Amino acid sequence: MEKEKLLERITMNPEVMVGKPVIRGTRLTVPHIVGLLASGMTTNDIVQEYDGLTENDIRACLLFATEALEDSTFMPLASGQVKCGIGQSMKAIHVGATQ
Repeated sequence: MEKEKLLERITMNPEVMVGKPVIRGTRLTVPHIVGLLASGMTTNDIVQEYDGLTENDIRACLLFATEALEDSTFMPLASGQVKCGIGQSMKAIHVGATQ
């Protein structure tokens, strides 16, 4: 499926989820879906969990997130560290650190 068709699955409306990008016809936000994937759920897990979702809906979320990040610039706040928002707290991550 081409990019434009996938991106048509994502909508933003200030009256739905405070304007966050959502999968068309749902209240499922792109950040929520990306978060589920980051937590280890598979596309199949998510599609089974939410009736009516398709694999293309999940792909649309990933494409939307990718496109949004390509338009962003990240700059370190301090030498060797980058501040990264996680939930309601802030966490410092050492650039280049191995875990």
